[in-house]
Amino acid sequence: MSGTFYVIGTPIGNLEDITLRQLDTLGSVDFICAEDTRVTLKLLNRYEIKKPLISFHEHSTKSDAQRIIDRLLNGESCGIVTDAGMPCISDPGEVLVKMCVENGIDIKVVPGPSAVVSAIAVSGLSTSRFTFEGFLPVPKKQRTERLERLRGETALMVFYEAPHKLKNTLADLADSFGGDRRISICRELTKIHEEVLRLTLAEAIEYYSVHEPKGEFVLVLDGAEESCGDELTIEQALAQVQKLVEMGERPVDACKAVAKESGFRKGELYSAFCAD
Repeated sequence: MSGTFYVIGTPIGNLEDITLRQLDTLGSVDFICAEDTRVTLKLLNRYEIKKPLISFHEHSTKSDAQRIIDRLLNGESCGIVTDAGMPCISDPGEVLVKMCVENGIDIKVVPGPSAVVSAIAVSGLSTSRFTFEGFLPVPKKQRTERLERLRGETALMVFYEAPHKLKNTLADLADSFGGDRRISICRELTKIHEEVLRLTLAEAIEYYSVHEPKGEFVLVLDGAEESCGDELTIEQALAQVQKLVEMGERPVDACKAVAKESGFRKGELYSAFCAD
């Protein structure tokens, strides 16, 4: 009989946010998979838990994953943790979850703190709907394309960002969504220097022109206003086509993409665009 794979949340900063069930599970499994064993060891030492640690991170191989699966198939139990928060979400652990599913291994979740949910909760924005976007692509073309796809998104948008990239990301967001779009910038959540700034994108850019970003950030961006059934004018639709063409799209592909969102026919847009 195979063992059980436990997906275990851990504190995102303050180690006192650990739960009794997390401690009990960490102390009962046969071994623990950790993104960075050094980080996890600090947590285990704090609560006097002694368990074998195996490193599993973004550079781990298929063979590394298979060795873990083999141990589970042989009856051992395993807990997986990330450096902070819930593992297996934008995290290498998702590979192991998929392999457990494929091999019929029982998976149980031991939930814990989440930087995403925590940031949304204190954002001060409408929290009924949100989309988690993680880290934006680094290459300019892919980043611009991702932001263009999000331009009409009405739900909150949540991004992760590193301090050395924050200024550029805020500038890119302002270019795509406008400087008056509201944003909640959450820094070092649950840690000593926790800070939440509620600003417009223009105000955020100005703030960080004189304050150097420090720590890890969660950005919660307000969604677009609901259209209430109002349709784009042909001029607005053609402006979107022009923007996509300037980004490198072929006119026919740009017209097809805008047609899906605007209600205009692709041929109608293409004829009008080519006539200009």
